Amino acid sequence: MRLESVLHKIKTHTPTILGSGSFSKYAVLLPLIEKADSIHVLFEIRSLELRRQPGEICFPGGRIDPSDQDEKGAAIRETIEELGLKQGDITDVYPLDYLISPFGMIVYPYIGLIKSSQELKPNPSEVGDIFTVPLSFLLKTDPKIYQVNFRAEPEDDFPFELIVGGENYNWRTRQLEEYFYIYENRVIWGMTARILAHFIEILKQNTIDSPKLGREKNI
Repeated sequence: MRLESVLHKIKTHTPTILGSGSFSKYAVLLPLIEKADSIHVLFEIRSLELRRQPGEICFPGGRIDPSDQDEKGAAIRETIEELGLKQGDITDVYPLDYLISPFGMIVYPYIGLIKSSQELKPNPSEVGDIFTVPLSFLLKTDPKIYQVNFRAEPEDDFPFELIVGGENYNWRTRQLEEYFYIYENRVIWGMTARILAHFIEILKQNTIDSPKLGREKNI
């Protein structure tokens, strides 16, 4: 290969996350809803009939389909399907930071406003129940954070003879932070709690500039 060809390929390459082409990609919506002049965050409890994580608390969302226009479209579509909404029932959809899971997933979270709780008709095949938590509670309640340690366990045929240190190689210990919010008898944890904590961090950084949050202080 000629040098010109090498440089051209690199120049025209669009950088992304290395290995992300094989990741599973999901989109979720953190739904906001107004109740009695205060802002609440809406959560789902996954149906007990589901194979994955039955009974756990989550946000509406799911895998991004090839037919979705983009990640935002996937988050809206999943929310409509799971909560029985119409397209116009969800407004003000904005992105949060995307999350890369150590288990080969990229999650694209969004926040969105649901106009009225009266419009909600959860799909029983996916949603066992729904509930809301006042934003004022979340703003004044820090999550509890616990560390989960991962230990490296090479396969039996790992070529230790090819690396310095061999079988005594000093593998780095990896840690995963697990976030927990407890509201009444509900436990919000895992990826849902991490996205929620990120959302709250953003709000706390911009409290002075936000008229809605100014109102929330008086709740």
